[in-house]
Amino acid sequence: MAASIEIVLPVLNEEKGLEASVRKLHAFLSANLDSYDWRILIAENGSTDSTPQVAARLSETMSNVGVIDLGVRGRGRAIRKAWSESGADILAYMDVDLSTDLASLIDAVEAIELNGFDIAIGSRLQKGSRVIGRQFRREVTSRAYSMIFRVLYLTRFRDAQCGFKAISRQAAQALMPVVEDTGWFFDTELLIIAEKNGYRIKELPVTWTDDPDTRVRVIPTAARNLKGLLRLKLGGLAKASKALAPRRRPPGE
Repeated sequence: MAASIEIVLPVLNEEKGLEASVRKLHAFLSANLDSYDWRILIAENGSTDSTPQVAARLSETMSNVGVIDLGVRGRGRAIRKAWSESGADILAYMDVDLSTDLASLIDAVEAIELNGFDIAIGSRLQKGSRVIGRQFRREVTSRAYSMIFRVLYLTRFRDAQCGFKAISRQAAQALMPVVEDTGWFFDTELLIIAEKNGYRIKELPVTWTDDPDTRVRVIPTAARNLKGLLRLKLGGLAKASKALAPRRRPPGE
């Protein structure tokens, strides 16, 4: 039986670009992952424009496209709900602007299905990655944040916030209940908890093109991320680790 894959697109007020992105992703999956049982899931979380109507129309008129409506905001909340309820073998999510080259999805799927990794993440900071059009301020902020969490937690991964990740169903079922953040810190919290409890993470260099229409507010997001790191340091990580059955890496990993 073919492995199943579900790709989640969290959306908030994306009426203008949602259809084009879904059609582009659908065409890529049809052409490149036709041996898999794949599905696109639009996770609508609190839009005030016509995004819910666009999502509903796409799910009704296109094969292998579904939609869930959370009614409240929070990218992390949308991903957690989708991943917690999915029955797919491999779960993924990507930002709706598709900033990461879709070819990386093949590498992420293979890392989990063929090479035994629990999580695969896109990285703009790995050797071999290519970043196009990113503002200098955002690049500096990203690298500074990477340095901070690596110093605090001695992590092997470098880019926690790239909106391109995949995870095995088994890892998602274990980790989703212990990840508390519902916003942008969700990614970092997931990866720190996972790595510190023996889950294997593959960091993949990607080609990433900046979206000039991004809604991310750098300063408030950075402040919330720092608060999240502090929360983990002051007992959050220990609490999550206690709730998990630790998995050990093979010797020498």
